[in-house]
Amino acid sequence: MSLPSVLQKILDTKRDEVEDRRSKRPVAELRACIAGLSPCRDFHNALAERVARKSPAIIAEFKRASPSAGWIDRNADPASVARAYELGGAACMSVLTDIEYFHGSDADLQAARAACALPMIRKDFVVDEYQVFETRALGADAMLLIVAALDDARLRAFSELGAELGLSVLVEVHDQSELDRALAVPGRLLGINNRDLHRFETRLETSEQLASKVPADRIVVAESGIHTCADIERIQAVGIHAFLIGESVMRSDNPSAALRSLIASRV
Repeated sequence: MSLPSVLQKILDTKRDEVEDRRSKRPVAELRACIAGLSPCRDFHNALAERVARKSPAIIAEFKRASPSAGWIDRNADPASVARAYELGGAACMSVLTDIEYFHGSDADLQAARAACALPMIRKDFVVDEYQVFETRALGADAMLLIVAALDDARLRAFSELGAELGLSVLVEVHDQSELDRALAVPGRLLGINNRDLHRFETRLETSEQLASKVPADRIVVAESGIHTCADIERIQAVGIHAFLIGESVMRSDNPSAALRSLIASRV
């Protein structure tokens, strides 16, 4: 994928995709759908209860592919994976819905949520207010906002709108400058992505370096590059007890057992 960055390429594609989706399903239709939905499952509290005990709170991710890894599991069934994650003790679940670069779909999210009781985050690249309404209309309980993809005004507006719609909002950062911007927006969930989305390189040091800069009233989620009990214990040592883990459990022959092993980790 050509520079300037992988992220920029994804965002350019996403803006075109949003316009196409808006033309087929206007916001008024999404609002009408949302009005008939049951309340969201509590994504924040599902993490908070385990973090309070310093037990690994894992957001287990359904991810078919990625720009860095290629295909992970082309034929994975989201319902079966969701049931396995729930059985394995995941606190929450994440589903990639980006089509072009991650080979995800809205249907993956809906099938996973229908198959289990886990709170569900839609993981996608939000660049437009339309996607906030769309996320709630799809039945998700939480959404991801990537600081690197948004200016300050949109970051705040989308975060506030998500909260108004009942969504938990996970705000994701990659470095100190993005963390400063994220902390200027009211919120309860802060993701530290160890993967540089411009080059897709992964370093656990990112979580280690930023952990102490986050106020105690926010739950910190370490994302990317976490594969083993040793990785969990390394990140717990700096005070982070929530983790978003996808590739390692998606590749496992027994996702439930893989999760149980990770959750058994302690500092």
